Parts: sequence; C-alpha cells; structure tokens
Amino acid sequence: MKNFAIGLLLLLGVTACNQTQKGSNNELSDKMPKMVFADKGVYDFGEITEGDTVVRNFKFKNEGEFPLIINNINTSCGCTTPEWPKQPIEPGKEASIKVMFNSQGKLGVQNKTVTVYANTDPAYSELAFRVMVNPRADSNRTSAVQ
Repeated sequence: MKNFAIGLLLLLGVTACNQTQKGSNNELSDKMPKMVFADKGVYDFGEITEGDTVVRNFKFKNEGEFPLIINNINTSCGCTTPEWPKQPIEPGKEASIKVMFNSQGKLGVQNKTVTVYANTDPAYSELAFRVMVNPRADSNRTSAVQ
C-alpha cells in the first residue's frame, strides 16, 4: 500500500509539471511575432500590357511581443521579385514587402504566390496576386492562362 501511495504521488507530480510546461508554451506562443497583412485575399493588379512591370508594397504589422525576422521569401515564378526588410521589425511596428512582377513573355491571366518565411507561428505566410496580361499591339501571339 505504501508503494502505491508513493507511485500515485509521483504520477500526480509529473502530471502537474507537464501541465505547467504546456501552459508556459501556450503563453510563449501567444507572444511570438505575428505578421498581419493589410491586404486580405488575392491582390488584383488589373490589366497590363506584355512587357510592363507592376509593383506592390504589401504592408504588414508585427502584432506579437517579440521582434519579427523575415528569413527568406520564395516566389512561384522567376518573373516575380521580392524585396523585404533585413532588420528585425519590432513589436507594434509596420513594414512592407515590395513585390515586382515582370510580364515579359507572359500572356493571359497570371496567378502568382509569394511565400514569406519568418520566426512566426505558423512559420510562413503567403501573399497572392493576379494580373491580366494583354498582348502588345505589335504582337501576333494569343493569350494563354499561366
């Protein structure tokens, strides 16, 4: 009976310890950097002519309690070029990611994504945009969806 009581006390102690650790992980997760973008959904550039380049600054705010650090950005196409802040974005501060799309060699509706990797939870965010690329007046090519 004595061994049972000791075992029960140990089990209760381990359970209480694990609950405390889980609580502290949730509290830490709530304080992690949060990248909140001003644009919601897919940004629409409208219509452009093949060869034109369009630019958008996707603004965001760090709504977490720790500095936000963008580690890397990947694009779905070599025609899209991102520029982002290399310095940490402090809590409550705003910044932006500049995205440039070069329509050279592209025709028709273009749907592109930009994946932003940062010290956030989740570890990445996605930006999306679309643009309709019309052929130049001197072009004999027809539109294609890409």
